[in-house]
Amino acid sequence: MLTALRWIVVVVLVGHGLLHLPGAAKGFGWAEIAQLTQPIGPAGAALWLLAALLVLATAATLAVGARTWWWVLAAVAAVVSQAAIVTSWSDARAGTAVTVLLVIVAGYGFLAEGPTSFHAQWRDQATSAVRGQQADPPVLTEADLEVLPGPLATYVRRTGAVGMPRVVNVHAELRGRIRSGPESEWMPFTGEQFNTYGPRPQRVFLIDATRAGLPVTVLHSYADTAATMRGRLLSLVTVLDSAGPEMDRGETVTVFNDLVLLAPGALVDAPVEWTEVDRNRVRGVFTTGDQSVTADVIFDDSGDLVDFHSEDRLRASGDGSSFARQPWSTPMFGRRDFHGVRLPSVGEARWLDPETGEWFTYIELEFTDVAYNVQEADLG
Repeated sequence: MLTALRWIVVVVLVGHGLLHLPGAAKGFGWAEIAQLTQPIGPAGAALWLLAALLVLATAATLAVGARTWWWVLAAVAAVVSQAAIVTSWSDARAGTAVTVLLVIVAGYGFLAEGPTSFHAQWRDQATSAVRGQQADPPVLTEADLEVLPGPLATYVRRTGAVGMPRVVNVHAELRGRIRSGPESEWMPFTGEQFNTYGPRPQRVFLIDATRAGLPVTVLHSYADTAATMRGRLLSLVTVLDSAGPEMDRGETVTVFNDLVLLAPGALVDAPVEWTEVDRNRVRGVFTTGDQSVTADVIFDDSGDLVDFHSEDRLRASGDGSSFARQPWSTPMFGRRDFHGVRLPSVGEARWLDPETGEWFTYIELEFTDVAYNVQEADLG
């Protein structure tokens, strides 16, 4: 739910919850409430008190941004609140308007976080991907880096991955802004992704964005070299639905990019054929299943990663119905320690327009957390 709208709803619900307390006070004989003209007994008082607690609890869960189950609490609060209102209808019927709001909030919560939502699908796919992975991978040693070209080995050393367990999966959280075209408005977003590595890499990436003041949720899924990209406005209206060979190839490039950027501790085991181009550049051919894609990985003079460039990614149209091959790169800036691994933390993704020869940046992002070899319980 949008931040501003969420806080408006929180304030309304707090007020509504507090307005249930006079019914409890009258019924229990704690105070005389002149505005409540109808009699309220102990049973009715208990109902009013329960309604107050449920509505206030719903407000609290919205305020702290609780996930997955808050809409159930909102639905129960709506039922109990309206039941209390009905017992004193002539005095409290105006509160029905807030009950309607609670129903709307619960309905939206079901769409956004319930079992059919993209959020639930992300959790299910990530949980499924982590099962069966090696629980205690071996430590990455200096000797393991001998299979890598010099610039890439230097990069892995500088990240601090040597001496730590090899990476079998990565869970990343990020934020930033995104747009569909050079003339389009930027949309702020938060994102969460989960990648696994090995012979059958998987990737599931969830974005919560805001477009024209309305929430848009996008889910990328990649498994067995098959990829989908789906988007919903208000968690209800489909605005993006993409799949097919072009999508599969494009997301394979993205999986390769994530490997280099987020999981340097997985590079020694990755299905990549590397060639050293010069002291600041290596070229890799990443092969998984029936997909094989190529990219150049570029470093500065210190050995830090500064860019990833591929000619094999395809740019989707605004609705995801068509694709066009365009050069793609992800320049990265800044460094940050994530659980002992030093990674680029700020960057962007961009396309090269073949007609103008100019780069178009469509994503600006910052990683806020990157964790390795997480277990099922860590995915929440």
